[in-house]
Amino acid sequence: MDLDLSGRHALVCGASQGIGRACAIELAALGANVTLLARREEALRALVAELPRTHVSQKHGFLAADSGDTAGLRAQVEALVSGAPVHVLVNNSGGPPPGPVAGAPVDAFLDAYRKHLLANHVLAETVTPGMRAVGYGRIINIISTSVKEPIAGLGVSNTTRWAVASWAKTLATELAPFGITVNNVLPGSTRTPRIEQIVATRAQKTGHSVDEMQRAMEAEVPMRRFAEPEEIAAAVGFLASPAAGYITGINLPVDGGRTRSL
Repeated sequence: MDLDLSGRHALVCGASQGIGRACAIELAALGANVTLLARREEALRALVAELPRTHVSQKHGFLAADSGDTAGLRAQVEALVSGAPVHVLVNNSGGPPPGPVAGAPVDAFLDAYRKHLLANHVLAETVTPGMRAVGYGRIINIISTSVKEPIAGLGVSNTTRWAVASWAKTLATELAPFGITVNNVLPGSTRTPRIEQIVATRAQKTGHSVDEMQRAMEAEVPMRRFAEPEEIAAAVGFLASPAAGYITGINLPVDGGRTRSL
């Protein structure tokens, strides 16, 4: 199985922590030159120094950027690809705050769409010319199992994730003739700051302790535990590789069997 990404350039969003950080490490371990993208420059600078280097020519870097600043994001990535075309794009950003969809303010939807759907679109539009030029491209969107089954208490997130999944499916069909795949990875509950926020919110609403709520949520997963970020990153690494060249337009749950739908 060919998992070698030597000579490929990966742009990983939301790379300062959690799943994004794990994806950056995984892609670097497979040989890719990795550019990290997130808001916190200090965290990105530290991670660049820690990323694996499997060969002497491998280089890593970072962009401190805000996914909510569409124009600024486009400008920074345009500058990046002018010197180093991107072959692997990992779209990943922290989810909207928890809460029901009923009563959610319009601005909450607009903010979520800007940071997820629009940011993903801007990044894809910016990097795909370089992918088309070499006949190799991988766009991987980190979304959520809510694409298959809405998650209670995440109304704005559920709505936004579905929009991203539909965008990605459409894009996959359009880009397939050029050797570019577009796929979605759907993490279940994963040990990240995001799940800590969700657990704490549910605990507060139900009157349970955080530990009690986490155990209850873990009990809903057939494997009886949350995922580790590295387990999500392993799926991303495969989809980014040459081995996955004939896989496009899919939603891949990595959730320990939690989703019951096909």
